[in-house]
Amino acid sequence: MSETRVHLSKTEPTAYQALDAFSRTVGEICAANGIDDRLKELVMIHCSQLNGCAYCTRIHVDRAEAAGIDADTMMQIATWRESGVFSERERAALELAEAFTFISDEGVSDEVYNRVGSVFTEKEYAALSWACVSINAFNRVVVAGRYPVPARAPQAQP
Repeated sequence: MSETRVHLSKTEPTAYQALDAFSRTVGEICAANGIDDRLKELVMIHCSQLNGCAYCTRIHVDRAEAAGIDADTMMQIATWRESGVFSERERAALELAEAFTFISDEGVSDEVYNRVGSVFTEKEYAALSWACVSINAFNRVVVAGRYPVPARAPQAQP
């Protein structure tokens, strides 16, 4: 990962700023439509993990922690189907995240659409869908540009 790539956010900042503004709009849509930060961050982490985006995963793990998600829950996102820690809404959101991330496989299948749609209102479904679109766009920018994710300095113990 030491190869230097074009850094899209620096090379064409206007487009990146528009993507960032879009992301903020999506956050407002989520909040207005009943998608709390916990649910939104679970989706953001899962999409980022599926896309292999360590940079975005780190950002959203930090935000998830701020939203009150504990380490045990975060560690189980990748294995949500086998885990009992997620609510029905969280499970539906994680399934939708997978459908959007792997959209080229079969789109959002009728089975997924119907299952997720039975859990969320139309507004909630739309908000989560836009969240998936947003994070998948960021993941593509970051993964293609190989944005670095350096080790963090150890935190001092009290």
